[in-house]
Amino acid sequence: MALTGTLKDFGIADILQLIGQQQKTGVLYLKSKDQDVQVFIRDGNIVRAESITRKKKDLLGNMLVAAELITPQQLASALEIQKRTLKRLGDVLTSTGAISAEKLKQMMRLQVTESLYGLFSWKAGDYEFKQEESVQVDADDLAPLRAESVLMEGFRMVDEWPHLRKKLSNEATTFEKLKELPPQKAQDKEDDFDASFDDAFSEEKKDENKGEFKTIGSAERRVYSLIGAGRDVRKLVELSCLGEFETWKALVNLLNLEYIRALQPSGLSGLSSSARGGELIVRLGGVLARAAVTLLVIAALSFVASRLRPDTWDLQGASASSYSDPAAQRLVSRAQQVRIEAALEVFRLEKGNLPERLDSLVEVGLLRNEDLRYPWRDDYYYRRTSDRQFILLPPLR
Repeated sequence: MALTGTLKDFGIADILQLIGQQQKTGVLYLKSKDQDVQVFIRDGNIVRAESITRKKKDLLGNMLVAAELITPQQLASALEIQKRTLKRLGDVLTSTGAISAEKLKQMMRLQVTESLYGLFSWKAGDYEFKQEESVQVDADDLAPLRAESVLMEGFRMVDEWPHLRKKLSNEATTFEKLKELPPQKAQDKEDDFDASFDDAFSEEKKDENKGEFKTIGSAERRVYSLIGAGRDVRKLVELSCLGEFETWKALVNLLNLEYIRALQPSGLSGLSSSARGGELIVRLGGVLARAAVTLLVIAALSFVASRLRPDTWDLQGASASSYSDPAAQRLVSRAQQVRIEAALEVFRLEKGNLPERLDSLVEVGLLRNEDLRYPWRDDYYYRRTSDRQFILLPPLR
């Protein structure tokens, strides 16, 4: 299977989906301007991810020190032993009692998943998938992750990051506790670190209108317990061992529920009135520009909607089996996705929000049943993430 090109033409989501659908085994090489990542895949499932150009702070030993799970002296001693014995750093740390095997494995998993989900923020780069007969897996590798699960988690992060950044815009922000958290359930008290770590990789139920959690989970409890004088967002990310996204999400939830308040970083309060006035003008200009663009988009979509005539589409003769070349089928699929996206936007403009299901587009006459799967045999994957945002993907098979 020859799969190579640029991420501009074929995104990371398309690549993982294709490999997952065909249950391939091999190594996916991804390279951007300053990053080089290898993703090891077995039978369409991700078993390992390595960053060749990992920053110093993201090296396992430095992560453990930053999280205060080991001391700088313990790391230095372990590195000396590693040089003499050529053992892996993790083995040295556990054998000397510096850290438990379970905590080490959790941090190694965090290191891998941070590299993996970071790929979804790439805007440009090159990729190459080399198919292999087998991919070696050892005990330190993470449990296999389905490509579909990685896609959904990656898209969830992409969807929610703008909301988090809007609410919490400065990494130097510190926090003050306003009130105590509600009592914790007895069954959740056994190991708060393990519970919060597992919680970071599960989907929480959110308030659809505000994007906020309705309850306080173990991740929020862990972050809340770490809040203290001088600990900014960056330090809390390091100490929580939940990863950047999950820590930000927990902080925003605590802010929204008014358990904590943000303290403005020193230096920002000293902005002159003229500087603030200039910033206000820039923001106002941006708002007006976005409003103008929105009006143009609405006008264009209205024009498209007026010409969406389902009765003129003849899709009965074309099916997934009609395309011998997978590239041609993907090209047709992308064009069909644009058509579905246009119908979704027209529905939103008419009804005030997006539909819960794609079937609703058929019910109101914007599309036909065949449109929901063409040129595939299965329906497109659709999930509404808010009243205005959604995820639309070709069917995962």
